Amino acid sequence: MTPFYRIERLPHYVFAQVQSLKLEARQRGEDIIDLGMGNPDQPTPSHIVDKLTEAAGNGRNHRYSASRGITKLRHAICGWYKRNYDVDLDPETEAIATLGVKEGLAHLALAMVGPGDVVLTPTPTYPIHMYSVIIAGGEVRGVELNPAAGDFFENLTRVYRQTQPRPKILIMSFPHNPTTSVVDLEFFKKIVAFALENEVWLVHDLAYADLVFDGYRAPSLLQVPEAKQVGVEFYSLSKSYNMPGWRVGFCVGNQEMIGALTKIKSYLDYGMFQPIQIASIIALNGPQECVGDIVERYKRRRNSLVDGLNRIGWEVDYPRATMFVWARIPPAFRGLGSLEFSKLLLREAKVAASPGIGFGEGGDEYVRFALVENEHRIYQAVRGMKHALKLGDASR
Repeated sequence: MTPFYRIERLPHYVFAQVQSLKLEARQRGEDIIDLGMGNPDQPTPSHIVDKLTEAAGNGRNHRYSASRGITKLRHAICGWYKRNYDVDLDPETEAIATLGVKEGLAHLALAMVGPGDVVLTPTPTYPIHMYSVIIAGGEVRGVELNPAAGDFFENLTRVYRQTQPRPKILIMSFPHNPTTSVVDLEFFKKIVAFALENEVWLVHDLAYADLVFDGYRAPSLLQVPEAKQVGVEFYSLSKSYNMPGWRVGFCVGNQEMIGALTKIKSYLDYGMFQPIQIASIIALNGPQECVGDIVERYKRRRNSLVDGLNRIGWEVDYPRATMFVWARIPPAFRGLGSLEFSKLLLREAKVAASPGIGFGEGGDEYVRFALVENEHRIYQAVRGMKHALKLGDASR
């Protein structure tokens, strides 16, 4: 039998091993505190759900929709960018709704990448940033993103010069998943200048735009005036509005790239269920206090986890953004590697975490904790890790 070309290029999914062990433990009746998958645990704000319910009751909304998103949603997307970043966008040519960011990234890669094309991504990074390229038939070159690796922009320019054929696209995400790294607008100015000079397309994933703490504000790539000449930016309603299962995202920016994504999506889908699009308009245009409440909840959880880990002798920095804590494995356990260490946490501490190796090279000395359990459960997780690792005092 002939192998399936794209499936043959994909490695075994590392996270599946931890997921399988977690399910087995729960089937045995064990109480596992799941800090693994970044799956928001709170309900979607009621005013958004109410609009969905109302729109779903109208039979006219049950027909096929538009793959690029209905007109009013695209206008809401552009209005959101204007209010938040003072960026002007044309809803007809510079904005498209996607079925979450993962679908949008995957289909954009299919539209832009072919065999032999090289794409740069940070490493470690969110898996779809790498595997969208691999599925499309391209090749990925990683740019180290970790404190020990030095300046990311210097690493980027070095890898670019050393790569043949020259990379065609740079896919990045700041605030960054999993490392929680953040940047300022000056960084994006350098990135845009680099892209213009070297004829590189830019794809920026801004999924964690709103989940920022301690006075930090995440910039948009499109705040750089020339950015629309070379790049697009994705955003998701999953995190900021607690809408992960709704699968609502969008892509904005360069007309040529948006046009390519629009064309390929027109062959592959009819867009999301129209009541979801209508409710998403309310999310973007309606009261925004819910976003602030969501951010505060994540900040309290962040503080609880980082305070607890430091108290038991596991030194971890406070992330300035995202819903994650990127924790370097304590020295005594670093030799295990992140997968075996994650298994140890699951087995001995009853805590599920994501092994850093699942995010690519440079991640194997780390685990990622997702802030998707309440503070009481986080305290319980810290006590379990104290018992398992014997690093110090987790009492409160």
